[in-house]
Amino acid sequence: MIRIVTDSTASIPKYVADQHDIDVVSLHLHWKGMEYEDSSMDVDSFYEDIYEMITDIPTSSQPSLASIERIFEEAAEEGDDVIGVFMSSSMSGTMNCALNAARSVASRYKKFNFRIIDAMSNSFDEAFPVLAAVEGRDAGCSLDECCDRVKHAIASSRFLFTPESLRFLKAGGRIGKASALFGHILRICPILTVTDGETTTFDKVRTHRKAVSSMTKKFKSDIEKYGLKNVIVHYIGSSEEARTWAREVIEPLCGREVSVVPVSPVIGLHVGPAMGIVYECNEALPGKLSAGAHIPVLSS
Repeated sequence: MIRIVTDSTASIPKYVADQHDIDVVSLHLHWKGMEYEDSSMDVDSFYEDIYEMITDIPTSSQPSLASIERIFEEAAEEGDDVIGVFMSSSMSGTMNCALNAARSVASRYKKFNFRIIDAMSNSFDEAFPVLAAVEGRDAGCSLDECCDRVKHAIASSRFLFTPESLRFLKAGGRIGKASALFGHILRICPILTVTDGETTTFDKVRTHRKAVSSMTKKFKSDIEKYGLKNVIVHYIGSSEEARTWAREVIEPLCGREVSVVPVSPVIGLHVGPAMGIVYECNEALPGKLSAGAHIPVLSS
């Protein structure tokens, strides 16, 4: 059997993880002297206080080596192979921690086979590759065939999102003061995406309404050219606008019901209130990976 493991920043709802036998290792959030387990939080309740957090942004920490090693050791004891798909190594040390845990277990269990894959993103841009591994496992694919499906999903998915303002990015040191001030004065709304495992700017427009329109147009263009396999709408903070956008705009474009899912707080609190869309096409999408970019798949 193949065990599939990921981390909580993939933002996979618990019922989905349980349904598909996905093991989720949790990152942690620290705020006002309290520690929260990212994977088991009431996300909507936590996000109710998001505007209070701008002056005291929570910090986060990756899973412990021991917590990941326990999952891998259990798999090894049962004779299972493991595919681990983890948040971009450019964004977190979680993947490297998982690799160290897997190699530690492999040193004790000589028949233990594993593949640790860099998802080159986070949120459902990480979750769709995880679900591709699930599809492969359930179809009876080999370990390496499942990995091929994961890599295809990474290259075929896109994450577009627009923050309500630049305040959280500025407070977290992710943009300079001048850039934040410029955006505030001119009401510039960036549309962000992920390329080669790093957050980049897809577009800059003058208003939030135009940002949502630009994301919609890109989604429509991509699915017309490359087909559509999966899609979800993401939000950070309130879900109200995201649910309206999904029902009134995205669903008519793709002709199917679209899930609306909160982004993991470990990711969300670096960005602040925001809305976005993640979709997986049938073919690789230009711009997700640069020419010659390599998706790391690591083993013993």
